[in-house]
Amino acid sequence: MTDRIPTSEGGLGDTGSIDASGWAGGVEGLPDQRTVPSACARAPRRGRFTRWALQGADSAGSHQGPHGRVERKNSWIRVMCLTGVDYFSTLGYQPAIAALAAGAVSPIATLVLVALTLFGALPVYRRVASESFRGEGSIAMLERLLPWWGGKLFVLVLLGFAGTAFIITITLSAADAAEHAVHNSLVPESLGFLQLPITLLLILLLGAVFLRGFHEAIGIAVVLVVVYLGMNAAVIVNSFLLIAQRPRVFGEWQAAMLGQGGSPIGVLLVALFVFPQLALGLSGFETGVTVIPQIKGEQDRPGARPLRRIAGGKNLLTTAAITMSVFLVTSSLVTTLLIPAQEFQPGGEANGRALAYLAHQHMGPVFATLYDASTIAILWFAGASAMAGLLNIVPRYLPRYGMAPAWARAVRPLVLVFTAIAVLVTFAFGASVDRQGGAYATGVLVLITSAAVAVTLSARRKRQWRWVAWFGFVAVVLAYTLVVNVQQRPDGLRIALLFIVGILLVSLVSRVRRSFEIRATSVEFDEQALQFLAEAEHFGEVHLVANEHDTGDAEEYRIKAKEERRDSNIPGRASIIFLEVLKSDSSDFEEDLVVAGVVRHGFRVLTVRSGNVPNTIATVLLQIRNLTGIVPHVYFEWTEGNPISNMFRFLVSGEGEVAPVTREVLRETEPDVRRRPMVHVS
Repeated sequence: MTDRIPTSEGGLGDTGSIDASGWAGGVEGLPDQRTVPSACARAPRRGRFTRWALQGADSAGSHQGPHGRVERKNSWIRVMCLTGVDYFSTLGYQPAIAALAAGAVSPIATLVLVALTLFGALPVYRRVASESFRGEGSIAMLERLLPWWGGKLFVLVLLGFAGTAFIITITLSAADAAEHAVHNSLVPESLGFLQLPITLLLILLLGAVFLRGFHEAIGIAVVLVVVYLGMNAAVIVNSFLLIAQRPRVFGEWQAAMLGQGGSPIGVLLVALFVFPQLALGLSGFETGVTVIPQIKGEQDRPGARPLRRIAGGKNLLTTAAITMSVFLVTSSLVTTLLIPAQEFQPGGEANGRALAYLAHQHMGPVFATLYDASTIAILWFAGASAMAGLLNIVPRYLPRYGMAPAWARAVRPLVLVFTAIAVLVTFAFGASVDRQGGAYATGVLVLITSAAVAVTLSARRKRQWRWVAWFGFVAVVLAYTLVVNVQQRPDGLRIALLFIVGILLVSLVSRVRRSFEIRATSVEFDEQALQFLAEAEHFGEVHLVANEHDTGDAEEYRIKAKEERRDSNIPGRASIIFLEVLKSDSSDFEEDLVVAGVVRHGFRVLTVRSGNVPNTIATVLLQIRNLTGIVPHVYFEWTEGNPISNMFRFLVSGEGEVAPVTREVLRETEPDVRRRPMVHVS
C-alpha cells in the first residue's frame, strides 16, 4: 500500500473526552484538543491523611500558593500592609543592629542606606513590577532572560538565597519577638532562658496556621501595620521631645562621631564602609512584587496588560520605601542619641530592641507593654509573610523543572518541611537576633542584586541605554554591598550555600527519579493532525514512524518509509504517518505540546516541538490512543553510540536512547499491556 495520503473518508466520530479510566468517548464531533496526559495513568489509592496533605499536588503545571485562588482584590494601600508586615517589622531590630554595627556613625550610614533604597532599589523594583506583574518577581525575569540549563541553574542558586532570606526572616523575627517578650518589665529577669522555647513555639504556631489555611491575611496585616507604625511614631516623636530638652546629647553625639571618624570626611568614609551591615533595611522589595496579583485593577481588560494593577504595584513600592526611609532615619537618630552605647552590646537592654528600650525607659510600663505586644504580633506575622513567599516561589519553579517531587506543588507538605528547617536554624543560632543578621542580609542583598542585573539586561535588550547605565551602576553598588557584608559576616554565605547545595542535590536526584514520567501539561492537535488520525482510524490501525528531521526532502521520507517497512515488517496494507520531535529547550520539564500535521512531498508528518524526545513521543502515542480508541504502533531505529553516554545525553539534552526510554515511559504510565502503545525497534 502507498505511504502517501489516502483519499478515503472517515473521522474520529464520538471520541472526544477522556474519562477516569483514560478511554476516549462521549462527546460528539471532534475531540477537545487540550487534555491532560496524566489522565492516561491510574491514580494511586491514598489514605485520608495523604489526600489531605497532598491536596493540589496532582495538577501538572498548577501553582497552588499559600492563599489558594485570589478571588477578592484589594486596593494597593491595603496590599502594601501585607508586604509591610515583613518590611516595616524590621524596625523591631534594625536600629539596634545598625547601632551595634556602625556605632555613633549609625545615622549617617542609615542615610546612605536610604539613598540606596530610594534611588537604587526602588527604581529597580518599579521596573520589575512593570515586567513581572504576575507575582513572579525578579527571578522570573532572569529565567526568561537566561534560558536553557544555564538559566535553570542560576535560578536554583537564587532560590537558595531566597530560601535563606525567607527562612531567616521566620527565625529572626520569631527570635526578636521572643526577646521583646522576655525583656518586658512585667516579666522577671529569671525567665530570660525562655527566649529559645518561645521562639520555637512561635515557629510551630506559624506552621500550624498554614496547615489550616492562610485566609483574611490582608485584613490582619492592615491592623498590625497601622497599630505598629502608630506606636513607633509615638516613641520617635516622644524621643525627639526628650532630645529637645537635652540639647547636650547632640554635642556628645558629634564628638563621638568625630572620635570614630576623625573628621567629617572620615565620618562619611566610615559610613560608606559600614552601611552594608545595615542591609536589613532593604528587605521587603521582593515580597512587594510577589503580592501584585492581589491589587485591584478596575479598568484593566482581561487578557490585556494590567496597567492599573501595575500602577498600583508601583505606588505600593514607592509608598512603602518612603515610609520605611523616614522611620529608618528618625529611629536611628533617636536611638543613637538617647541610648548608651554599651546597651546595644549582646546582653544589653537595647540589644535587638532599641525602640522598645526607649518605650520602657520614657513612656511607662503600660505603653511599653502594649508596644511589646504590637511588636511581637507584627514580627510573628512577618514570619507568615515569609512563609507565604516561600510557598509562592518553590512550587512555581522546582516541580516545573522536574527538580522536586510532585508533592512539592501542595502547600501542606512544604509547610512541614519549611517549619522543620526553621526549627533547625533556630537551634543552630540559639535564637540570637545578632547572629542571624548576616545570613538575612546576605539573602536579601543577593535577591536585590539579581533584580538589578535583571532590569539591566532587560533595558539593554530594549536598547534603553540611559537606564542600562543607571541600573548597571546600582547593580555594582549592590554587589559591593554584598561582598562587604559577606566579608564581615560570612555566616550568611555559609547558610546560603547549605541551602543551595541542598536544593541542587534534591533537584538532581528528583530530575533523575522523574526521568520516565509523562511531562506534558497539555496536548493540542491541530485540524490537519486530527484529519490524519481520522484517516488512520478508518483503517482501524495507527502506524507511526519516528523520524529525526534532516534534509526534509522527498528522498529522506521515501527511504525512511521503505527501510521501516522492510526491517520492521509493517503490513503492506498499512498506511504510515511520520512523527518528528523538533528540539527546543531541553532544560524545561513541563511543556504544553502542540501537534501539527503537515504534508511533505506527499507524506503525512506529525510535528511537535519539545525539549525531550522520548517522553514527548510517549505522550503523543497515549493521546492518540485516547482520541481514536486504537492502540498505536511506533517504529524506531536503534540509536548509535555508547549506552552510558546516551543516558547522560538523555538527562541533559533530552535525546540519547530514544526507543528504550519511550518504551519505559509507556510502561511506567500504562500498566495495562493491552492498552499500551506498541514500540518496535529495528
